[in-house]
Amino acid sequence: MLKVKKSDNIVFRKFIQKRLLYYILPNIFFNTLIPYLTLRDLGPVFLFQGEYCVARFLLPMALFLPFIITYDILKKTIVLSEEGKAGFLLPGDLAKNKFMFRMAGINGALSFSVNVLVMVLIHLNVPKGYGFNGTLISLAIGLVAAALTVLSTLWPIKRVKALIVE
Repeated sequence: MLKVKKSDNIVFRKFIQKRLLYYILPNIFFNTLIPYLTLRDLGPVFLFQGEYCVARFLLPMALFLPFIITYDILKKTIVLSEEGKAGFLLPGDLAKNKFMFRMAGINGALSFSVNVLVMVLIHLNVPKGYGFNGTLISLAIGLVAAALTVLSTLWPIKRVKALIVE
């Protein structure tokens, strides 16, 4: 069994909660507000058609948001572990930069692929010429940003914990 001091576990848990709060609040705010301000006077909004389509906002966010958050949380977790404040040690032979970039790349590519697949399935199942409400689309993009933020924060932490040296 992993021997982690209770005080270190509490420090690490508070670190994760604080980082999650730092990531989620601005992402929800900006990823809802920017599409809303851009789309609110446009009437129907289409997934892939027009100058202000949903793909213009959602797909770059789906690629870069998980990449950046994953890289940042891994970097900060590794630093915390090296300082001895995380309550665990990582293997000494871990190629840190390679691990961080690979995890961030996998997170970004997987998120992008899932979002493209869902958008294509929605596009194929709605009637031709159907437009979505800009306000609801803005809220949906904000919710997607929140989900991506939580997943991109917690999944890398789970992967790091799998590497822990006993």
